[in-house]
Amino acid sequence: MSEQGWLLALDTATSTIVVATGSADGMLLADDAFEGRYRHSQELLPAIVRLLERAGLRLPELGGVIVGTGPGAFTGLRVGLATAKTLAHELRRPVVGVPTSEALLAGVESATRLWLPSGPRDRLMIYAGGAPELVPGDAEGAGAAVESTDIAVDLDGRAPDDALKRGREAVAALPVSLLRLGTARLAAGDTDDADRLVPAYAVAPRGAPKAPADAGVAWSRDPR
Repeated sequence: MSEQGWLLALDTATSTIVVATGSADGMLLADDAFEGRYRHSQELLPAIVRLLERAGLRLPELGGVIVGTGPGAFTGLRVGLATAKTLAHELRRPVVGVPTSEALLAGVESATRLWLPSGPRDRLMIYAGGAPELVPGDAEGAGAAVESTDIAVDLDGRAPDDALKRGREAVAALPVSLLRLGTARLAAGDTDDADRLVPAYAVAPRGAPKAPADAGVAWSRDPR
């Protein structure tokens, strides 16, 4: 990445669409976040245009693109990744994918576990740092409990209020977290091949209710 040019950060992994711009050193310049309402394909590009107009930025001066790669919902992630990759390709700018889970966990101090929805009954649990633990039981079991110190995103009615509150805090911090994590990779020249950059979906693979023990990811059946 050149020393000149601003950065664009996008995330569509959760129900909240996040759009942010930052300086070449990763400092947040402007951001917007709003409910996607299952209209990511209609809402994302206009949101980018509005943000650039508000911040007085021009696309030809873009220095790089940072995009959240999930885990998340199928449609939202595809729209976000496609938009980021298209901008990077057409403007010939570098692109880096940042796991949304990593950015969410980085946004809340001392957070170690993140819970996301994985269908109407399943939940996806992701660990930060250290050896991951396996969720007690399998797809037919009662599942693991969401603790109040965990982060729970898009799980209203399926997680404790404290965990949901921390989840909202994590989503609110996504612009800063994405820029910080993405800028570090851009500065190191650790960019992604846009053709090979793919999203991670928050749905257990068929026949595999648990991820491998070294993956840091586990699925559980929602006991509710």
